Amino acid sequence: MTFELLPSDVYGYENLLSDQEKAALTKLRAYLESDVRPIVNGCWERAEFPEEVVRPLAELGAYSFGWPETRPFENSAVFRGFVALEIARVDASVATFVGVQNGLACGTISATGSQEQRDEWLPRLASGEIVGAFGLTEPLSGSDAAQGLRTTATRDGDVWRLNGAKRWIGNATFSDIAIIWAKDTADGQVKGFIVHTDAPGYTATKIEGKISLRAVQNADIMLDNVVVAERNRLQNANSFKDAATVLRLTRAEVSWAAVGTAMGAYEAAVAYSKERMQFGKPIGGHQLVQDLLVKSLGNITASLAMVVRVSQMLDEGSQRDEHSALAKLYTTARMRESVAWCRELFGGNGIVLSYDVARFFSDAEAIYSYEGTQEMNTLIVGRTITGQAAFV
Repeated sequence: MTFELLPSDVYGYENLLSDQEKAALTKLRAYLESDVRPIVNGCWERAEFPEEVVRPLAELGAYSFGWPETRPFENSAVFRGFVALEIARVDASVATFVGVQNGLACGTISATGSQEQRDEWLPRLASGEIVGAFGLTEPLSGSDAAQGLRTTATRDGDVWRLNGAKRWIGNATFSDIAIIWAKDTADGQVKGFIVHTDAPGYTATKIEGKISLRAVQNADIMLDNVVVAERNRLQNANSFKDAATVLRLTRAEVSWAAVGTAMGAYEAAVAYSKERMQFGKPIGGHQLVQDLLVKSLGNITASLAMVVRVSQMLDEGSQRDEHSALAKLYTTARMRESVAWCRELFGGNGIVLSYDVARFFSDAEAIYSYEGTQEMNTLIVGRTITGQAAFV
């Protein structure tokens, strides 16, 4: 297979990748086009996740590239960003699944687990043998998780007892493990735990009626005196700052997915503009249609420049919280604009799933909100600019 630049990457940022990275990306793209794109509209409509994609994506490295214990070859953060982008430009729900499995589950264990925990869990997650979830958000605690976390963990000899509730937890209806963040009743610090989802007292109930990311299996989790062995406490997760370290990394990945979602809508709109006839010619020959496409491409290109640089900074070791926060708030806002313009181009057909753009339009709303709202990321960046925290 020959590597080809995406038509929506007009400045050729993919040329920054090595030949090995381009080859891996080409294989991933081919699988997504042949096996994922044909099924995602049906899955979205039925609110079902296509579990048959879990293992093939693992074989293509979607969950393994970032970790020394599992990566098939040395690779860059820019390449890993393009992996997230490629998946999102086909389907944001599948991209979100991968983001949870890779960025949140693997990422938490990599960043806050002991070497023994990394050796035990990362290969199993990276291979798709098991599915992971990440439980931080609660019914009454989202943006204020640093202070408002209500789930508790109480030490009892060689085990911990967890009690509380989590909400909006992706993958949770079919995951094998969940990373659960809970406040230690002894010292008041937030700690992380690897929880087996078949443990007594653990229940996950699917959240119904969503209008965005419908194929993602979000759940309400209840923890009723769930027993977790001390060896499954993440050994280097001892405060909320450790959880925030993970979120800084995953916000950058969400930014890449936002660019991919905008690209998916844009590419669908370009194709439609060439085939839809009105007033005796393709609608792409009309000025106002071209205006929508050009504005969308401008947003995509500016956002792509930002996420490429943020990922380069990660490789350089210079990426900070405000860098990923600025990328997340900017790219998701531009995505939201772009998918709306692209949907507008379709007219009435823009609300029909078979044209794809309606799915991208709807899914953008969740991406805009999760992994830190626009407001919270603004305050993170604002604190850096002014030196003053304005969260409350």
